[in-house]
Amino acid sequence: PSSFFTRLMDQAEPFQRQTARDIVLKELGKPLEDVFEKFPDEPVAAASIGQVYRAKLIGGAEVAVKVQRPGAKDLVEKDLALLRWIAGSPPAKKYGRENLGCDLQVIVDEFGETLLEELDYEQEANNMRDFGNNFKGDPNVAVPFVYPEYTTERLLVMSWLDGVRCTDLDAMRGFRINIDEFIQRGVASGLRQLLEFGLFHGDPHPGNVFAMPDGRIGYVDFGNVVEISQTNKEALLDAVIHAMNEDYEEMARDFVRLGFIAEGTDIRPLVPALQSTWRESVGSGIADFSFRDVTNKFSALVYLFPIRIPARFALVIRTLLTQEGICLTLNPQFRFLEAAYPYTAKRLLSDPLYSSRLCQILIKGGVFDWERLHTLVLLSMQGARKSGFWVWASTMLDGVKVVFNDPRTVRDIALAMLRSLRLAFRGMASAWWAFLRGQRPGVEPLGVPTTHGATPGYSLA
Repeated sequence: PSSFFTRLMDQAEPFQRQTARDIVLKELGKPLEDVFEKFPDEPVAAASIGQVYRAKLIGGAEVAVKVQRPGAKDLVEKDLALLRWIAGSPPAKKYGRENLGCDLQVIVDEFGETLLEELDYEQEANNMRDFGNNFKGDPNVAVPFVYPEYTTERLLVMSWLDGVRCTDLDAMRGFRINIDEFIQRGVASGLRQLLEFGLFHGDPHPGNVFAMPDGRIGYVDFGNVVEISQTNKEALLDAVIHAMNEDYEEMARDFVRLGFIAEGTDIRPLVPALQSTWRESVGSGIADFSFRDVTNKFSALVYLFPIRIPARFALVIRTLLTQEGICLTLNPQFRFLEAAYPYTAKRLLSDPLYSSRLCQILIKGGVFDWERLHTLVLLSMQGARKSGFWVWASTMLDGVKVVFNDPRTVRDIALAMLRSLRLAFRGMASAWWAFLRGQRPGVEPLGVPTTHGATPGYSLA
């Protein structure tokens, strides 16, 4: 079944050769022979919206020519109109209001806006240029460049990327590509899109992501992209930190900030559900985090609470799941945090947006979280084996600079460490006192916690 769905990605029934040539002629406004030295009869790939030809421009440059399927826009507009009419019916409105806290027509409109953008090849060309600019100078990523003089709303001409599917292990080994390094490049490029650029490839299935002969990761098909605002990037980062710190009330508020729950909704019933769901999701430890496991468990909450996933975040979730699936295909032992650590650590320790949250990660309840530090150190050592010692050492140096260049960070971490050491000493003293008095050292009379967390309600002030 998986191979069948893979073929569906780029092997739909192609439309006729003459129809394609007529569309190209109309869009160019001149004979094909005036532009192309070679234009093949058969496409290399065909999908529901268009098909792609491998052609050669006069002058010898190899290009990919994307031709839109005739009548595609009219058909999509009719389907969207029908969906919107159904979503506006009284039963649909009632369902949306009671179960999702919104009008179903809003969801159809968000979906329709994204779909119609895919039908505008000039917009796709703009997206491709933006991606190319974002990754300019990155030796690990390849993005085609556009020929604007030959591009219209229904015709897109771009440079040809001569790679193979990113899941074709035999071909990748033939290129002598190190699979683990390739995975790390893919994870890093995905995280850069989400956390650094705020412009995210919305459809990175194996037909749109290539392994290049030199080991770079190549992206094509930029009709479906996601834009994440700076505010949403910060909200996502805060949500991750709140999840790591098991601050479930703030996690529930993050749902509101991100638009998953309507303003004014009573979030109190959601808090215990988030707690049980998150603990089930990371029961074996945060280092074994899996997007698929977390998504599967959190999806149940959508049917129990008035949660609506905004279209842009639905695409982000789908994209992350797709990327994780590709990585697991390449390496069944893939662990996301291990692969993501080199990039995320670098951002955490060099970007002010993220480094300002370092204390939130390492300090919990006013006490230094040694267990969290232990996990990060383990991940860094595992990441060092993949990224190399010098990359790891450079990241650690960035960390030292961040800590010692910010007196406030130094003070907060030092105070948190002092509190944790005092609590540890208090715990040992209580256990020793209990032993001397003949008590069982199990439940300390002073209510002392473990060294990585604070006792609820206990203060050293």
